[in-house]
Amino acid sequence: MSTFAALGISKDYIKSIKEIGITTPTDIQEKAIPVLLKSPTDFIGLAQTGTGKTAAFGLPVLHHIDANSEHIQALILSPTRELVQQIKKQLFKFTKYVDDRIFLEAVFGGEKIDRQINNLKRTTHVVIATPGRLIDLIERGAVDISHVKTVVLDEADEMLSMGFKQDLNRILKFTTKSDRKTWLFSATMPEEIKRIVKTYMDANAPRIEINRNALVNANIRHQFVKTTLKEKVADIVTFLEKRQAHRGIIFCRTKAGAQNLAKQLVEDGFSASALEGDMQQKEREKVMRAFKNENLQYLISTDVSARGIDVKELEFVIHHQLPEQLEYYTHRSGRTARAGKTGTSLAFILPSELEKIHQIQKELNIKFTEVTV
Repeated sequence: MSTFAALGISKDYIKSIKEIGITTPTDIQEKAIPVLLKSPTDFIGLAQTGTGKTAAFGLPVLHHIDANSEHIQALILSPTRELVQQIKKQLFKFTKYVDDRIFLEAVFGGEKIDRQINNLKRTTHVVIATPGRLIDLIERGAVDISHVKTVVLDEADEMLSMGFKQDLNRILKFTTKSDRKTWLFSATMPEEIKRIVKTYMDANAPRIEINRNALVNANIRHQFVKTTLKEKVADIVTFLEKRQAHRGIIFCRTKAGAQNLAKQLVEDGFSASALEGDMQQKEREKVMRAFKNENLQYLISTDVSARGIDVKELEFVIHHQLPEQLEYYTHRSGRTARAGKTGTSLAFILPSELEKIHQIQKELNIKFTEVTV
C-alpha cells in the first residue's frame, strides 16, 4: 500500500486529509498524484464518480499555487452547482493546516451574479465553476483568467451531455497559452471529448484509466424484474413496501416520468419526491437537503439531475426504465454501495427489454439475476 507522503503530498495536507478520514490513496489518487505534482503536464484520467478524483486533482492543484501572487492560477470546471460546491468544500478542508492562505471561490448559476462578482474582487487563487456562469463572468470582465496555469475539466462527458460544449470550447480558447495545462477527467470517452483532447491538449499527455469493470462496483447486486407497462408501478410499490427501512433513488428516463411516479408514490403514502431539470434551484436544494438529512426516503430522478448526488447509506437504486446510454447504468448503479457498503441495483423491464440486459452484462462485465417482487 502506498501512502500520501510517498506520493509526494506535503505533511500539512496529509494532516488535514487524515482529519477528514482519508488515509490510504485510492487507485486514481495513487496513479495521478505523482504525475500531476511532478511537472506541468496535460493529463487524461478515466474514472467514475466516487473514486476519489477530487483529491487526485485537488491536492496537486493546491500544491502548485503560488500564494504570494494575487492571480487566479487554476480553474476547475464541473457540470453542476452541487458538484462545484462539493469540490470547493473539500479543497477548503484540505488547506486547513497550510501556512500560506490559498483563496478559493465557487461560481455557479442560480445564485445572484453580483455577489459572485464582489467575491472575485478579493484575492482568489482557484476558481471552481460551472461553465455557463464562468463565461458570464468573463464577459463582464469580472474574472481575469489570463494567468491561469491549470484548467481541470471534471466529469467532462457530463458537461458535454448537459450542453456545455460551446462554453467549454470558449473557455479553453480564452486560456490558451503555451504554458497552460489541461487535466481532463471523464467516466467515458465519447467523440466530443476526443475532439477536445485533440484540439487543446498535448498528444503525449499521460492517460490513466481506472479499471472500468472493477468500477461497476463489486459490492452491488444487479437484478431485474420482468413486468408489464400496466403493472410496473404496482410492482415498484410492492418492492418498496417490503423495504420500509431502506432508502434509495428511482431513476426515470424523462422529467414527466419522474414527476408522475413521484405523484403516484406520494398518493400511496410514501415519502418520495422528484428531482428533475425543470425545477427551480431553490426547490432542488430543498429536495436534496431533505434526502441527505433522511427526512425523505425515496428520490425519483432523471439521469442528469442525479449528478452530484453523493448520499451515503443508500440500500438500492431502482431503474424504472433502463437508461438510453450504457454508461448511465454505471453512473446510476454507482449511487448505491458507497464507501464499502453493499447495495442493490434493480431494473424493472418489459419482456422486450431483455436484450438490453444482455447487452449491459456483456459491455460492463457484470452479472444480472432475475428476481420477483
